[in-house]
Amino acid sequence: MTVEGTAARKPRRSSKRTSASGTKASGAQGAEPQLVQLLTPEGERVQHPEYDIDLSAEELRGLYRDMVLTRRFDAEATSLQRQGELGLWASLLGQEAAQIGSGRALRDDDYVFPTYREHGVAWCRGVDPTNLLGMFRGVNHGGWDPTSNNFHLYTIVIGSQTLHATGYAMGVAKDGSDSAVIAYFGDGASSQGDVAESFTFSAVYNAPVVFFCQNNQWAISEPTEKQTRVPLYQRAQGFGFPGVRVDGNDVLACLAVTRWALERARRGEGPTLVEAFTYRMGAHTTSDDPTRYRLDDERAAWEAKDPILRLRTYLEKQGLADAAYFEELEAESETLGKRVREAVRAMPDPDHMAMFDHTYADGHALVDEERAQFAAYQASFADGEVK
Repeated sequence: MTVEGTAARKPRRSSKRTSASGTKASGAQGAEPQLVQLLTPEGERVQHPEYDIDLSAEELRGLYRDMVLTRRFDAEATSLQRQGELGLWASLLGQEAAQIGSGRALRDDDYVFPTYREHGVAWCRGVDPTNLLGMFRGVNHGGWDPTSNNFHLYTIVIGSQTLHATGYAMGVAKDGSDSAVIAYFGDGASSQGDVAESFTFSAVYNAPVVFFCQNNQWAISEPTEKQTRVPLYQRAQGFGFPGVRVDGNDVLACLAVTRWALERARRGEGPTLVEAFTYRMGAHTTSDDPTRYRLDDERAAWEAKDPILRLRTYLEKQGLADAAYFEELEAESETLGKRVREAVRAMPDPDHMAMFDHTYADGHALVDEERAQFAAYQASFADGEVK
């Protein structure tokens, strides 16, 4: 069983629990991990000697808009699942800064390999939010053409997309292109062998890939300290490439660090591991109950560092956005929620035979046999519908 698939358990207090600030009270390394931060939880702008960034007021408002609309879409999808319109949903609540910051660092010719929670990155790549919901409603196997946005289909198998990304990046290097590849995964996936193999191959072949780990502290019910004895970003050292821990609730820092890592890959300097230290404020998926293994005060501590609230505070303090802007954005978010809700409910039921059409590119005798058997079974019902 994978780390992300372990059973839920009752919360236990531990002196080694990762603190809300991103450091460990104690541990094998002794020293506190470094954390790149450009915008404090109080909305104060700070400088960093290596990863600073200069953005216009329009760009800052754009990042804020991205996060607000992504959260609104995510909330609508969760509600739709609760109403029986979706079979499952994996919320990104609390991880908007990590996804929007890294997503906006990408160029159009870069390629993205997501997991199943990168709704904010999909937004940055121009994937219509309604397309993300088809798979979770059970009406398609993805809903978009990966080549149209350089955004691969969602990957449910934990960690496997890092291998896909590494292979693709090796191909990019052989083609002589200066584009880069980014692979998203979680702290639980970092315990998978696929991820270790990806690190090895990317380092040996100097692949232009950025490994972006969203450490949201919990692999379902398994806390980070039950998965690793060192901070995740330090694992890169053992494979021969740099790792950086960034404040995953700081959209400016996530943008700056990811942009640096992508440029490094384009220059032929190989892979980078970015650990976005953030928090999953909701459930792992809508089938999960985090109250069985998390304490309320832990979530409260992270809510005080909400990525959207801190950027709004900065915009207001600096006079970069007025009340009219926020009102217009609120209206836009409600319009988005309504559009998503109506689009999901209008999705047609899938053709039952379609699942046999895309299994093999050139057809297969066994699939043909199974298709015929299923067609006969379906025809056995008076109304032509499978019961």
